[in-house]
Order: sequence, then C-alpha cells, then structure tokens
Amino acid sequence: MSQFFVGVSAGSLPPSVPTSFTTDVGTVIPAANNVNLTGTDTNANNDNGIRVIANPTGSANMEVQLTNRITGIVTTDDISGQTATLVSLSLGGDPGVYFVEGSIVAYDVTDAAGAAYSFSGAATTDGENGTEISVESKDIFEQAAMETADFSLGVSGNTASITVTGVVGKEVHWSALFVYRFVG
Repeated sequence: MSQFFVGVSAGSLPPSVPTSFTTDVGTVIPAANNVNLTGTDTNANNDNGIRVIANPTGSANMEVQLTNRITGIVTTDDISGQTATLVSLSLGGDPGVYFVEGSIVAYDVTDAAGAAYSFSGAATTDGENGTEISVESKDIFEQAAMETADFSLGVSGNTASITVTGVVGKEVHWSALFVYRFVG
C-alpha cells in the first residue's frame, strides 16, 4: 500500500485562531481557545443601548450588557398597605437632564389579581441635587382587587426612584423595568 502526501504552502490553510478580542471596555484573551460570553443589564449610561465589556468575572470572560436599564422586584405584604422602593437611579455628578420610562407589573397573590402600569417622567440634576420635572405620566391597568395599589416616580436628594404602595392585608409581588436617556 502506498501513501500520498501533498504539502500546502498557500491556498486552503487552516483558519487562524484569534488571540484576543477588543471590546468596548478592555480586551479579552481566550483561555485554551475559549471565551465565555454572558449577558446582563446595567444602569451604565450608553446611548447605543448595548456595550461589550472584557473580563467582568475573569480573564477569558466577555459580557454583553444592555445599558441604561434598571430592573427590580419587591414584595409588599404589610397589613397597612406597605410602601417600598422598587428601583432607584443615582443621577450622578454631571449636571444634565434625564428622561425615564418603564413598566411595572404587580400580582396580588392573596386574591390572584393583577395590575400593569407604564410611566414616563423627567428630572434635572446639578450634579448634587435632583429635581423632578412635573409629575410622571402613567397608564394604569388594574383588576378590582388592585384598585388601591399605586406607584410614583420621585426624586429625593440626587436619586430618582419608583415607590410602590401595596394593598392593605394583601401580598403583592412587584417587578419593574426602568430605562433612561441622559444629556448633560
């Protein structure tokens, strides 16, 4: 039996393996030709709405982040209709204007009832103190058992936040997504 060998000096060479990946924030170096890619959301300000960062939890890790977002969950269950902060955003040290919008969903576990809300609002900051511009605009969708539930967008100090008010004697689970734009 004979063997035949053809040497390759050009043409169909095996592909090169990347030795690094440049991201929006840093460079990732593969470990054993492997890069771990994960996704998350962040309140970091980036008008593109997405960024890729290197090494968030180790040298061969890369993370894709949805930016300008805050999510939160909380449960209200106090007999008197507990108030709780659902999400908050520091307005930072740079003077400017924030436009915020988002959605909230609430589920009354006690009565198997629900509610959904959407909102938009605005705030200014001088870098130390924030001020809400007017009152938030909101759309309210509630079943009868949730009619006394409520939420508000407010500014205290230099922080914008969403506060929710539960229903007296009911366990209510809340979830929110809050997105923003900033110019300074």
